[in-house]
Amino acid sequence: MGQDMTLPCGDGYVNIRVGAIIMKDGKVLMATDDRVDHYYSVGGRIQFGETAEEAVVREVEEETGVRLEIDRPGFIHQNYFISDIQAKRGKLIYELAIYYYMKVPEDLSPKPSGAEQNEHIEWVSLDTKKKLYPEFFRTELLKPQSGIKLFTNDER
Repeated sequence: MGQDMTLPCGDGYVNIRVGAIIMKDGKVLMATDDRVDHYYSVGGRIQFGETAEEAVVREVEEETGVRLEIDRPGFIHQNYFISDIQAKRGKLIYELAIYYYMKVPEDLSPKPSGAEQNEHIEWVSLDTKKKLYPEFFRTELLKPQSGIKLFTNDER
């Protein structure tokens, strides 16, 4: 495939990403990194030349070692924030993300692929004290709905 859909725009960047909602026994599978103190959704940037659906299936397989099917789209999230990642630290980012509920088999046993050196995945309770990205998972995943819901955050 092509490059990640992170595009320079003025003094900032535009990210187009997907996230997976993988739930089992009241917990959601989230990623974290040894260098941060929060959890974030399994997923990543769409690569040029692939659809959002292809991207979320690819990202889930890269991060968990398991190829899951999409159940349905759940959320669209547009978010302005200041980057804390070294290469883009201090830059304004506009991120558009589509989150998909994934079909989760009873015997799901994800195995971190080690795609990112310090990244790992964990089953996380929604009442964890640690910060979640996106934060709306904390409330919205307690009562899943059938439609697609839009969230907007602006942390400029």
